[in-house]
Amino acid sequence: MEKRQTDLKEALNKPKPIDEILTEQIDMAMHEHNRSKQDLFLSAISAGLDIGFSVFLMAVIYTLFEDVVHPSVLHVLLAWAYPLGFIFVVVGKSELFTEHTTLAVIPVLNKNASLKSLMILWGIIYAGNLLGGYIFSTILAVLPAAFDVIDSVALHELAQKLINFPWHIILLSGILAGWLMGLLSWLVTSAQETISRILIIALITSVIGIGGLHHSIVGSIEVFAAVLTSDAVNLKDYAHVQIWSTLGNIVGGVVFVALVKFSHVNPRHRKIGKG
Repeated sequence: MEKRQTDLKEALNKPKPIDEILTEQIDMAMHEHNRSKQDLFLSAISAGLDIGFSVFLMAVIYTLFEDVVHPSVLHVLLAWAYPLGFIFVVVGKSELFTEHTTLAVIPVLNKNASLKSLMILWGIIYAGNLLGGYIFSTILAVLPAAFDVIDSVALHELAQKLINFPWHIILLSGILAGWLMGLLSWLVTSAQETISRILIIALITSVIGIGGLHHSIVGSIEVFAAVLTSDAVNLKDYAHVQIWSTLGNIVGGVVFVALVKFSHVNPRHRKIGKG
């Protein structure tokens, strides 16, 4: 019994071989490619709702500490609040678009799934995430008038940090965020314990937060909540941020993670996984 427990501990602590990570990524993605559209959409709505708690916590922290701490300290506090919704989504196995910019592409590269299947999967998850985010944004828009935990100024300021950039800067920022989210998907698959996965999620997504990078789903909630609560932010601002951050996230996840990892791990392009 003691030997069995020791072997189990060693197996959990031992890093997975890189081929095993790739195979797991393909098998996980194929499960989503073959999943019913209704289930996929509901899971995506759930992810859009859950990830809103990152924005909720950031808005609360901004409201409480804006006049209390130095702006740089406040920035770090907001960055460490950023991972909360991602932990809910990734550990809870809901479908997040920026994970699938990498995950869902690998079976296509491996010829287990078609490009058409990828486009349908992306479309369903993206639409579900946005819908869940719009619902959460509406809740955030109502809260300031109801009680003092969130000031509407906080929602405006969070949005302003994303809006005031030309398209190419948002695109590049989105590429970095998509790249990090692709690495998150890869590293979470390589980790074997829940605590390890939570630490990976917190570390990577806090980099997105502290860098002020553009994440198309969290950013959608931040900017849309400001559209609902501030005259200074409009739908044109929202579309500007949303279009370029989404394109950046796709490029970052597909090019810098999916293509690079697949080519590196599978240099002879042998078809692997269950498909």
